[in-house]
Amino acid sequence: MTLTSEARLPLFELLKTAESTKARLGKLSTDHGTIDTPIFMPVGTLGTVKAVKQDDLVDKVKAQIILGNTYHLYLRPGCDIIESAGGLHSFINWDRPILTDSGGYQIYSLSDNRELKEKGAQFKSHLDGSKHMFTPENVVDIQRTLGSDIMMVLDECPPYPCSYEYAKESMELTHRWEKRGREAFENTAPKYGHKQAQFGIVQGGTFEDLRKESAKFVTSLDFEGIAIGGLSVGEPTELMYEMTDLNTDYLPQDKPRYLMGVGNPANLLHCIARGIDMFDCVLPTRNARNGQIFTRNGYINIRNAKWKNHNKPLDPDFPSDLCQKYKMSYIHHLFRNSELLGLELASLHNLTFYLRLMQEVRDRIANDDFHGWYEKQAEIMDQKI
Repeated sequence: MTLTSEARLPLFELLKTAESTKARLGKLSTDHGTIDTPIFMPVGTLGTVKAVKQDDLVDKVKAQIILGNTYHLYLRPGCDIIESAGGLHSFINWDRPILTDSGGYQIYSLSDNRELKEKGAQFKSHLDGSKHMFTPENVVDIQRTLGSDIMMVLDECPPYPCSYEYAKESMELTHRWEKRGREAFENTAPKYGHKQAQFGIVQGGTFEDLRKESAKFVTSLDFEGIAIGGLSVGEPTELMYEMTDLNTDYLPQDKPRYLMGVGNPANLLHCIARGIDMFDCVLPTRNARNGQIFTRNGYINIRNAKWKNHNKPLDPDFPSDLCQKYKMSYIHHLFRNSELLGLELASLHNLTFYLRLMQEVRDRIANDDFHGWYEKQAEIMDQKI
Protein backbone atom coordinates (compact mmCIF):
# COMPACT_ATOMS: atom_id res chain seq x y z
CA MET A 1 0.00 0.00 0.00
CA THR A 2 1.36 3.42 -0.92
CA LEU A 3 0.18 6.33 1.21
CA THR A 4 -1.22 9.30 -0.68
CA SER A 5 -0.32 12.83 0.34
CA GLU A 6 -3.91 13.30 1.52
CA ALA A 7 -3.47 10.44 3.97
CA ARG A 8 -0.61 12.15 5.77
CA LEU A 9 -1.00 14.45 8.70
CA PRO A 10 -0.79 18.22 8.22
CA LEU A 11 2.02 17.78 10.70
CA PHE A 12 3.52 21.20 11.38
CA GLU A 13 2.25 24.76 11.39
CA LEU A 14 4.81 27.54 11.81
CA LEU A 15 3.10 30.33 13.72
CA LYS A 16 5.88 32.83 14.25
CA THR A 17 9.64 33.37 14.06
CA ALA A 18 11.25 35.47 16.79
CA GLU A 19 12.91 38.77 16.00
CA SER A 20 16.74 38.78 15.82
CA THR A 21 16.98 34.99 16.23
CA LYS A 22 15.77 31.86 14.42
CA ALA A 23 13.52 30.83 17.33
CA ARG A 24 10.17 29.50 16.11
CA LEU A 25 6.70 29.10 17.55
CA GLY A 26 4.69 26.26 16.09
CA LYS A 27 2.16 23.48 16.44
CA LEU A 28 2.77 19.81 15.67
CA SER A 29 -0.37 17.77 14.90
CA THR A 30 -0.82 14.07 15.59
CA ASP A 31 -3.87 11.86 16.03
CA HIS A 32 -3.03 11.66 19.75
CA GLY A 33 -2.93 15.41 20.23
CA THR A 34 -1.36 18.69 19.22
CA ILE A 35 2.10 19.57 20.50
CA ASP A 36 3.18 23.16 21.10
CA THR A 37 6.72 23.89 19.97
CA PRO A 38 9.43 24.47 21.05
CA ILE A 39 9.00 21.34 23.17
CA PHE A 40 11.09 19.03 25.32
CA MET A 41 10.21 15.33 25.18
CA PRO A 42 10.86 13.19 28.30
CA VAL A 43 12.64 9.95 27.49
CA GLY A 44 10.83 6.71 28.30
CA THR A 45 13.26 4.22 26.78
CA LEU A 46 11.44 1.06 27.87
CA GLY A 47 7.96 2.57 27.90
CA THR A 48 8.54 4.32 31.21
CA VAL A 49 10.06 7.65 32.16
CA LYS A 50 12.19 6.48 35.07
CA ALA A 51 10.75 7.20 38.54
CA VAL A 52 7.74 9.09 37.13
CA LYS A 53 4.19 7.77 36.77
CA GLN A 54 2.19 8.52 33.62
CA ASP A 55 -0.43 10.42 35.64
CA ASP A 56 2.29 12.68 37.03
CA LEU A 57 3.71 13.24 33.55
CA VAL A 58 0.31 14.58 32.53
CA ASP A 59 -0.86 16.39 35.67
CA LYS A 60 2.41 17.75 37.11
CA VAL A 61 5.04 17.72 34.37
CA LYS A 62 2.53 18.70 31.64
CA ALA A 63 4.38 16.50 29.13
CA GLN A 64 2.86 16.71 25.67
CA ILE A 65 4.89 13.88 24.07
CA ILE A 66 7.30 11.19 25.31
CA LEU A 67 9.90 8.95 23.67
CA GLY A 68 10.30 5.20 23.43
CA ASN A 69 13.26 3.28 22.03
CA THR A 70 12.80 0.79 19.21
CA TYR A 71 15.90 -1.27 20.00
CA HIS A 72 15.14 -1.70 23.68
CA LEU A 73 11.40 -2.31 23.27
CA TYR A 74 12.10 -4.85 20.50
CA LEU A 75 14.25 -6.80 22.98
CA ARG A 76 12.04 -6.25 26.03
CA PRO A 77 9.12 -6.91 26.22
CA GLY A 78 9.11 -7.70 22.49
CA CYS A 79 6.90 -6.74 19.57
CA ASP A 80 4.45 -9.65 20.04
CA ILE A 81 3.56 -8.55 23.55
CA ILE A 82 3.16 -4.90 22.59
CA GLU A 83 1.06 -5.78 19.54
CA SER A 84 -1.19 -8.08 21.59
CA ALA A 85 -1.78 -5.14 23.97
CA GLY A 86 -2.90 -2.94 21.06
CA GLY A 87 0.33 -0.99 20.54
CA LEU A 88 2.63 1.02 22.78
CA HIS A 89 0.03 3.66 23.72
CA SER A 90 -2.31 1.01 25.06
CA PHE A 91 0.48 -1.08 26.60
CA ILE A 92 1.78 1.79 28.75
CA ASN A 93 -1.59 3.56 29.22
CA TRP A 94 -0.52 6.80 27.52
CA ASP A 95 -2.99 8.59 25.27
CA ARG A 96 -0.72 11.42 24.15
CA PRO A 97 1.83 11.40 21.32
CA ILE A 98 4.87 9.11 21.30
CA LEU A 99 8.05 9.36 19.25
CA THR A 100 10.22 6.27 18.83
CA ASP A 101 13.91 6.28 17.99
CA SER A 102 15.04 3.75 15.40
CA GLY A 103 17.94 2.10 17.18
CA GLY A 104 20.38 4.35 15.34
CA TYR A 105 21.78 5.77 18.57
CA GLN A 106 22.53 2.25 19.75
CA ILE A 107 24.77 1.86 16.69
CA TYR A 108 26.86 4.56 18.39
CA SER A 109 26.40 3.71 22.06
CA LEU A 110 26.71 -0.08 21.63
CA SER A 111 29.52 0.07 19.07
CA ASP A 112 31.32 -2.88 20.68
CA ASN A 113 28.23 -5.06 20.17
CA ARG A 114 27.30 -4.31 16.57
CA GLU A 115 28.50 -4.81 13.02
CA LEU A 116 27.61 -2.40 10.22
CA LYS A 117 26.67 -3.77 6.82
CA GLU A 118 25.03 -2.33 3.73
CA LYS A 119 21.92 -4.31 4.66
CA GLY A 120 21.75 -2.79 8.13
CA ALA A 121 23.22 -3.08 11.62
CA GLN A 122 23.64 -6.44 13.31
CA PHE A 123 23.48 -6.17 17.08
CA LYS A 124 24.67 -8.60 19.71
CA SER A 125 22.08 -8.24 22.45
CA HIS A 126 23.45 -6.71 25.64
CA LEU A 127 21.00 -8.97 27.50
CA ASP A 128 21.83 -12.49 26.32
CA GLY A 129 24.29 -12.19 23.46
CA SER A 130 21.76 -13.17 20.76
CA LYS A 131 22.19 -11.55 17.35
CA HIS A 132 19.59 -9.29 15.72
CA MET A 133 19.68 -7.51 12.35
CA PHE A 134 18.15 -4.04 12.15
CA THR A 135 17.52 -2.88 8.59
CA PRO A 136 15.89 0.32 7.29
CA GLU A 137 12.87 -1.79 6.35
CA ASN A 138 12.34 -3.85 9.49
CA VAL A 139 12.88 -0.80 11.69
CA VAL A 140 9.81 0.67 9.97
CA ASP A 141 7.94 -2.60 10.53
CA ILE A 142 8.86 -2.61 14.24
CA GLN A 143 7.69 0.96 14.64
CA ARG A 144 4.46 0.15 12.82
CA THR A 145 3.94 -2.50 15.50
CA LEU A 146 4.83 -0.10 18.30
CA GLY A 147 2.36 2.39 16.81
CA SER A 148 4.31 5.54 17.65
CA ASP A 149 3.00 8.80 16.25
CA ILE A 150 6.46 9.73 14.96
CA MET A 151 9.05 7.17 13.90
CA MET A 152 12.69 7.77 13.10
CA VAL A 153 14.66 6.28 10.22
CA LEU A 154 17.66 4.03 10.79
CA ASP A 155 20.92 5.96 10.71
CA GLU A 156 24.51 5.72 11.88
CA CYS A 157 25.60 8.25 14.48
CA PRO A 158 29.39 8.63 14.04
CA PRO A 159 31.58 9.31 17.09
CA TYR A 160 33.43 12.51 17.88
CA PRO A 161 36.12 12.99 16.87
CA CYS A 162 36.21 11.09 13.59
CA SER A 163 37.99 11.60 10.30
CA TYR A 164 36.42 13.37 7.35
CA GLU A 165 36.53 10.10 5.40
CA TYR A 166 34.67 8.21 8.14
CA ALA A 167 32.05 10.95 8.48
CA LYS A 168 31.47 11.03 4.72
CA GLU A 169 31.17 7.24 4.36
CA SER A 170 28.87 7.10 7.39
CA MET A 171 26.68 9.90 6.03
CA GLU A 172 26.39 8.24 2.64
CA LEU A 173 25.42 4.93 4.27
CA THR A 174 22.80 6.77 6.32
CA HIS A 175 21.46 8.40 3.15
CA ARG A 176 21.08 5.03 1.42
CA TRP A 177 19.34 3.65 4.51
CA GLU A 178 17.05 6.69 4.69
CA LYS A 179 15.97 6.27 1.08
CA ARG A 180 15.12 2.62 1.75
CA GLY A 181 13.41 3.50 5.01
CA ARG A 182 11.28 6.14 3.32
CA GLU A 183 10.22 3.66 0.65
CA ALA A 184 9.32 1.12 3.34
CA PHE A 185 7.24 3.74 5.14
CA GLU A 186 5.45 4.73 1.93
CA ASN A 187 4.58 1.11 1.18
CA THR A 188 3.27 0.05 4.59
CA ALA A 189 0.30 1.13 6.65
CA PRO A 190 -0.38 1.88 10.34
CA LYS A 191 -1.84 -0.94 12.43
CA TYR A 192 -3.98 0.74 15.05
CA GLY A 193 -6.17 3.26 13.25
CA HIS A 194 -4.06 6.37 13.79
CA LYS A 195 -1.66 8.02 11.36
CA GLN A 196 2.10 7.85 11.75
CA ALA A 197 4.77 10.28 10.57
CA GLN A 198 8.40 9.60 9.73
CA PHE A 199 11.36 11.88 10.40
CA GLY A 200 14.65 11.81 8.51
CA ILE A 201 17.99 12.45 10.19
CA VAL A 202 20.79 14.77 9.07
CA GLN A 203 24.33 13.53 9.70
CA GLY A 204 27.82 14.63 8.58
CA GLY A 205 29.83 14.84 11.79
CA THR A 206 31.25 18.29 12.44
CA PHE A 207 32.15 19.03 8.82
CA GLU A 208 30.30 21.95 7.27
CA ASP A 209 30.16 20.69 3.70
CA LEU A 210 28.86 17.28 4.81
CA ARG A 211 26.23 18.88 7.03
CA LYS A 212 25.00 21.01 4.12
CA GLU A 213 24.95 18.01 1.78
CA SER A 214 23.08 15.87 4.27
CA ALA A 215 20.49 18.55 5.03
CA LYS A 216 19.74 18.97 1.34
CA PHE A 217 19.53 15.21 0.72
CA VAL A 218 17.24 14.50 3.67
CA THR A 219 15.01 17.42 2.69
CA SER A 220 14.65 15.94 -0.81
CA LEU A 221 13.03 12.77 0.59
CA ASP A 222 10.02 14.76 1.85
CA PHE A 223 9.88 13.39 5.39
CA GLU A 224 7.20 14.81 7.67
CA GLY A 225 9.96 16.22 9.90
CA ILE A 226 13.75 16.38 10.03
CA ALA A 227 16.08 15.60 12.91
CA ILE A 228 19.66 16.71 13.39
CA GLY A 229 21.69 13.76 14.61
CA GLY A 230 25.34 13.13 15.41
CA LEU A 231 25.68 16.03 17.88
CA SER A 232 25.99 16.00 21.67
CA VAL A 233 28.39 13.05 21.32
CA GLY A 234 31.40 14.67 22.99
CA GLU A 235 32.10 17.67 20.77
CA PRO A 236 32.63 21.12 22.38
CA THR A 237 29.36 22.88 23.13
CA GLU A 238 30.15 25.83 20.87
CA LEU A 239 30.78 23.42 17.98
CA MET A 240 27.38 21.82 18.61
CA TYR A 241 25.78 25.27 18.41
CA GLU A 242 27.71 26.06 15.23
CA MET A 243 26.62 22.85 13.47
CA THR A 244 23.01 23.31 14.61
CA ASP A 245 22.94 26.88 13.31
CA LEU A 246 24.42 25.75 10.02
CA ASN A 247 21.96 22.89 9.57
CA THR A 248 18.82 24.91 10.24
CA ASP A 249 19.85 27.31 7.45
CA TYR A 250 19.35 24.42 5.01
CA LEU A 251 16.16 22.90 6.43
CA PRO A 252 12.66 23.78 5.19
CA GLN A 253 10.63 26.29 7.16
CA ASP A 254 7.46 24.18 7.01
CA LYS A 255 8.87 21.03 8.69
CA PRO A 256 9.54 20.47 12.39
CA ARG A 257 13.21 20.35 13.40
CA TYR A 258 14.34 17.93 16.11
CA LEU A 259 17.80 18.10 17.72
CA MET A 260 18.43 14.62 19.08
CA GLY A 261 19.88 14.01 22.55
CA VAL A 262 20.13 17.64 23.74
CA GLY A 263 20.53 18.77 26.49
CA ASN A 264 20.78 20.93 29.62
CA PRO A 265 18.55 24.02 30.02
CA ALA A 266 21.16 26.40 28.62
CA ASN A 267 21.68 24.12 25.59
CA LEU A 268 17.96 24.19 24.88
CA LEU A 269 17.76 27.98 24.94
CA HIS A 270 20.76 28.43 22.66
CA CYS A 271 19.51 25.82 20.18
CA ILE A 272 15.98 27.23 20.13
CA ALA A 273 17.59 30.53 19.14
CA ARG A 274 19.20 28.62 16.28
CA GLY A 275 15.89 27.33 14.95
CA ILE A 276 15.21 24.02 16.76
CA ASP A 277 11.65 22.98 17.63
CA MET A 278 12.01 19.65 19.47
CA PHE A 279 14.44 18.16 22.00
CA ASP A 280 14.90 14.98 23.99
CA CYS A 281 17.49 13.96 26.56
CA VAL A 282 17.83 11.59 29.52
CA LEU A 283 19.70 14.30 31.41
CA PRO A 284 16.87 15.74 33.57
CA THR A 285 15.86 12.33 34.94
CA ARG A 286 19.29 10.67 35.00
CA ASN A 287 20.88 13.64 36.74
CA ALA A 288 17.94 13.89 39.12
CA ARG A 289 18.60 10.33 40.28
CA ASN A 290 22.16 11.42 41.05
CA GLY A 291 20.99 14.43 43.04
CA GLN A 292 21.34 17.24 40.49
CA ILE A 293 18.38 19.60 40.52
CA PHE A 294 17.83 22.35 37.94
CA THR A 295 16.44 25.75 38.88
CA ARG A 296 15.96 29.13 37.23
CA ASN A 297 18.96 30.37 39.25
CA GLY A 298 21.32 27.52 38.40
CA TYR A 299 21.70 23.89 39.39
CA ILE A 300 22.43 22.26 42.74
CA ASN A 301 23.69 18.95 44.07
CA ILE A 302 21.20 18.08 46.78
CA ARG A 303 23.66 15.59 48.32
CA ASN A 304 26.03 18.39 49.35
CA ALA A 305 26.24 19.20 53.05
CA LYS A 306 25.18 22.82 52.48
CA TRP A 307 21.58 21.58 52.13
CA LYS A 308 21.57 19.57 55.37
CA ASN A 309 20.01 22.38 57.41
CA HIS A 310 18.36 24.33 54.62
CA ASN A 311 14.79 24.34 55.91
CA LYS A 312 13.12 26.27 53.13
CA PRO A 313 11.78 25.19 49.75
CA LEU A 314 14.21 25.81 46.92
CA ASP A 315 11.74 28.12 45.12
CA PRO A 316 8.31 28.63 46.73
CA ASP A 317 6.92 30.09 43.50
CA PHE A 318 7.89 27.20 41.24
CA PRO A 319 5.08 24.69 40.52
CA SER A 320 6.64 21.44 41.72
CA ASP A 321 6.21 19.47 44.94
CA LEU A 322 9.93 19.70 45.62
CA CYS A 323 9.82 23.49 45.58
CA GLN A 324 6.41 24.11 47.11
CA LYS A 325 5.93 21.39 49.72
CA TYR A 326 9.25 20.00 50.89
CA LYS A 327 12.24 21.44 52.72
CA MET A 328 15.62 21.04 51.06
CA SER A 329 16.89 19.43 54.25
CA TYR A 330 14.32 16.67 53.79
CA ILE A 331 15.26 16.07 50.14
CA HIS A 332 18.92 16.00 51.22
CA HIS A 333 18.01 13.42 53.88
CA LEU A 334 16.19 11.25 51.33
CA PHE A 335 19.20 11.19 49.01
CA ARG A 336 21.75 10.60 51.74
CA ASN A 337 19.74 7.58 52.85
CA SER A 338 18.96 6.24 49.36
CA GLU A 339 15.22 6.64 49.80
CA LEU A 340 13.29 6.13 46.55
CA LEU A 341 11.03 9.11 47.21
CA GLY A 342 14.03 11.38 46.69
CA LEU A 343 14.55 10.02 43.17
CA GLU A 344 10.88 10.48 42.36
CA LEU A 345 10.64 14.04 43.65
CA ALA A 346 13.87 15.17 41.98
CA SER A 347 12.86 13.58 38.66
CA LEU A 348 9.43 15.18 38.79
CA HIS A 349 10.95 18.54 39.59
CA ASN A 350 13.53 18.49 36.79
CA LEU A 351 10.99 17.46 34.15
CA THR A 352 8.51 20.06 35.42
CA PHE A 353 11.29 22.65 35.23
CA TYR A 354 12.12 21.70 31.63
CA LEU A 355 8.50 21.81 30.46
CA ARG A 356 7.86 25.05 32.34
CA LEU A 357 10.93 26.52 30.65
CA MET A 358 9.54 25.52 27.24
CA GLN A 359 6.25 27.23 28.09
CA GLU A 360 8.09 30.42 29.04
CA VAL A 361 10.06 30.25 25.79
CA ARG A 362 6.85 29.95 23.78
CA ASP A 363 5.32 32.86 25.65
CA ARG A 364 8.37 35.03 25.07
CA ILE A 365 8.51 34.24 21.36
CA ALA A 366 4.81 35.11 21.13
CA ASN A 367 5.43 38.39 22.99
CA ASP A 368 8.57 39.34 21.02
CA ASP A 369 10.94 39.33 23.99
CA PHE A 370 12.81 36.02 23.58
CA HIS A 371 15.97 37.61 22.12
CA GLY A 372 16.56 40.00 25.01
CA TRP A 373 16.05 37.28 27.62
CA TYR A 374 17.50 33.95 26.52
CA GLU A 375 21.27 34.58 26.59
CA LYS A 376 21.27 36.03 30.10
CA GLN A 377 18.89 33.32 31.33
CA ALA A 378 21.06 30.59 29.79
CA GLU A 379 24.13 31.97 31.55
CA ILE A 380 22.34 32.01 34.91
CA MET A 381 20.97 28.48 34.57
CA ASP A 382 24.37 27.10 33.56
CA GLN A 383 25.99 27.98 36.89
CA LYS A 384 26.23 25.87 40.03
CA ILE A 385 24.58 27.21 43.17
